[in-house]
Amino acid sequence: MSQVRIVTDSTSDIPAELRKELGIEMVPLQVLFGTEAFRDAVDISPDVFYSRLAGSKVSPTTSQPSPAEFLEVYQRLAEAGDGPIISLHLSSAMSGTYQSAQLAMSMLEDKADVTVYDSKSASYGFGLLAVAAAQAAKAGKSKEEILELIEKLRAGTRIYFLVDTLEYLQRGGRIGKAAALVGSLLNIKPILSIHDEGQVYSVDKVRGTKKAIGRISEMLLKDFGDRPVHLILAYTNNQEDVRELETQLKPLLQVKSIGYTRIGSVIGTHTGPGTIAVFAYPAF
Repeated sequence: MSQVRIVTDSTSDIPAELRKELGIEMVPLQVLFGTEAFRDAVDISPDVFYSRLAGSKVSPTTSQPSPAEFLEVYQRLAEAGDGPIISLHLSSAMSGTYQSAQLAMSMLEDKADVTVYDSKSASYGFGLLAVAAAQAAKAGKSKEEILELIEKLRAGTRIYFLVDTLEYLQRGGRIGKAAALVGSLLNIKPILSIHDEGQVYSVDKVRGTKKAIGRISEMLLKDFGDRPVHLILAYTNNQEDVRELETQLKPLLQVKSIGYTRIGSVIGTHTGPGTIAVFAYPAF
């Protein structure tokens, strides 16, 4: 049996060294500052992006990969071996990336076995699915077994984002200007999650970062109780806040493992600097 190959996109926020270790192919989205275009996680690092974001008078925008970019990857993998390909991507409710991958798959005309998977998630919410899929592939699991594992993991994962400012959500049209202004004046920190249909929604609103971190800890305790859990903590440019979250979570939960990742430039364009996130999933 040929090994299953895993493809994802840059919004999975998987650390480059882990992608390399597991052989995960990554197709980058783009970040644009005016007419300047950068491939996410290729031409621009999180450090450079957040530094530039702080000093730029131009609000960045983002762009999905073209079908041709996915087609090149699928064809290259197909020529290298006959194993199936599982391509996991950012929620179709947030981006056209999934649709680009689907179109590329249709252009192959059955010359490769490609399954394009809508994660209905973002950042490491589906990065962890791609990592688990790649680990299972290395262990010799079949395409069907890996897809079953992905579904089980997705159903069991809980995601909470904490944004530092409402400005970037307002720029992206997710909240109105009046709500953003009032929220900023009152130091309101919205706690966000992603529902089953793959869209971002507000779970709660708390005044001040410390109270918001405490609220996230309470929600995760309610979600998992004393069940063993794996945690991935993500941050933009504010490792101190995410360390505080770790400090609060460790005594509350039965933590089997804990890891860190950076929120990349595409997700950061829409959430802004100061964002932290926790991705929690049960230890099966």
